[in-house]
Amino acid sequence: MIYIGNFLHLTDQEKKTESERRHGEFNLIVEAEQTEKAIHLFKERIVELKESSDFFKGDCSVFFNQLLGIEKFSKTKATILNYKSIAGDPVMPFIGCSLPNSEGDACSIYEWKDVTLEIDSEKSDLFIEFKS
Repeated sequence: MIYIGNFLHLTDQEKKTESERRHGEFNLIVEAEQTEKAIHLFKERIVELKESSDFFKGDCSVFFNQLLGIEKFSKTKATILNYKSIAGDPVMPFIGCSLPNSEGDACSIYEWKDVTLEIDSEKSDLFIEFKS
């Protein structure tokens, strides 16, 4: 079975100012025979990332938010995962890393300018828009 774990994290919590502290979320995905094995592999990977990357700096807490077990994916309809809606306008930039690995983090800085998303200071193309 394919397991997808969703995690929330707090990093640099020892820092004095709010702008130096960080929070966010990430997903891990693994194929395993049993749920317990998947959870063990998730924990192992988080420890490895703490030791080898800048993802979980300083005083850090990681919370296991959700576990999905998927036997197979649809070939005819895309599956939505982890939709989130947050109140208020997006004001703070965030760092995103789509598929970090040992060869590099491939992180980008995402920032909202009015209602336009910029990725690494470049305007992002609108994918789809709905107007009422």
